[in-house]
Amino acid sequence: MELGEAATLLLAFCTTCLLFSAWRRSLRSQRLPPGPFPLPILGNALHLVGKSLIKALKEVGERYGPVCTLYLGSRKVVVVSGLPAVKEALLDQGDAFISRGPFPMLQLFLKDYGIGLSSGERWKQLRRFSLMTLRNFGMGKRSIEEKIQEEAQCLVEEFRKTKEVPFDPTFFFSRAVSNVICSVVFGSRFDYEDKRFLSLLELINKNFRLLNSKWGQLLNAFPQILKYCPGAFPSFSRNVKQLKDFVSEQVKMHQRTLDPNCPRDFIDCFLIRMQQEALDPQSEFHLENLMATTMNLFFAGTETVSSTLRYSFLVLQKHPEVTEKIHTELDLVIGRERGPCMEDRSRMPYTDAVIHEIQRFADIAPAGLPRAVANDTNFRGYTIPKGTAVFFLLTTVLKDPKLFESPETFNPAHFLDKRGCFKKSEAFVPFSIGKRNCIGEGLARMELFLFFVTILQNFTLKPTSHPEDINLVPEISGIGHVPPRYHFSVLPR
Repeated sequence: MELGEAATLLLAFCTTCLLFSAWRRSLRSQRLPPGPFPLPILGNALHLVGKSLIKALKEVGERYGPVCTLYLGSRKVVVVSGLPAVKEALLDQGDAFISRGPFPMLQLFLKDYGIGLSSGERWKQLRRFSLMTLRNFGMGKRSIEEKIQEEAQCLVEEFRKTKEVPFDPTFFFSRAVSNVICSVVFGSRFDYEDKRFLSLLELINKNFRLLNSKWGQLLNAFPQILKYCPGAFPSFSRNVKQLKDFVSEQVKMHQRTLDPNCPRDFIDCFLIRMQQEALDPQSEFHLENLMATTMNLFFAGTETVSSTLRYSFLVLQKHPEVTEKIHTELDLVIGRERGPCMEDRSRMPYTDAVIHEIQRFADIAPAGLPRAVANDTNFRGYTIPKGTAVFFLLTTVLKDPKLFESPETFNPAHFLDKRGCFKKSEAFVPFSIGKRNCIGEGLARMELFLFFVTILQNFTLKPTSHPEDINLVPEISGIGHVPPRYHFSVLPR
């Protein structure tokens, strides 16, 4: 090697060392929460190799504490774990952590429109309007309870049609659950044999699986791939387009038949508000927000509850002794002559405990959607710069061994006191907490109880495998947990 080449290599090496040293000093001076040292460009990408994003975040939290920092490429992410830190952030400093964090795969199509992906004044207006409108159409009231009861009976009839032959319950549950939110958002339910309806539910199910797949997690963690290759996930893109086309058709139909004096559903109410604020250039009530919010409600109102119900009946097959106790309590409190109602829940502590424990154990949304700090924020002695993404690991609360005796196993006793009465737990946070908790929490709780109890009132479950052979491990683990696929049969009681 000639002297000039050696000098060049030495200079390059020294420059690299100086830049790396400066990079380290820059990170340390920022007073960020602790975390593994990131490599330039890659960040902490090597921590994700062979793991789901949630598992990687949990491991970092276990090593560096309840508030720590991880780098996804050049993007820093703060991870908050455990009940004390989660409560402190979302309740005591809720306004600081209220913005929506990056969710590239959805933002590629919906940008920052809609109640799910927006922040700031846009989010405040859309949330306030959505809550008011959903309540006006019965959410949390007797009228929506009656719709769920009617849909539960339709589901029972569909189960009867299986004639004790094993079947996959996936789209039985999703059709019933989706029809409840459809009646509020679109103004009507769909027939169970409606092919367009079933195809939409298949698209929602596929996209939930794709979002949680390894490729989906990679694209969300490293959005640079999407930036330079927007067609990197063609199946997801096609599915979203078809869902948008359906919602667009619904909106156009509502526009043609709108009566401002007699709103039929959520879309009508939004269109009326659009007319009222048509001359306001700052109005958030425009077509983009209507489309995105409708898709948010349709997707979330279908997949989360139906996934929980799928997990519920898999868990019951694994634990037939639990099903027997529910049947005993159900026969004592309700009998078989009338359908269940929400007033029954307070008189069925064991069943209520089982439903809560299923939600805790299934852990469908282990971190919810990412948040971001609205401004430079001081939290537990650290400084989190404005716009920094924050993951709240709800799973570390739901499965905290200090709060639940056997966090990794299904155990209804977690929600029962020594007298067998239902026991509340502040660690029950599947819907998150604070100002940005799940807008449909009340509806979801009602649906879970009424669908769950109505099915068990009418049927005995018959697994296709021995209980010991039933696997409760999620089929896919990403930002959400996808329950395993299974078949079972139901026998009339």
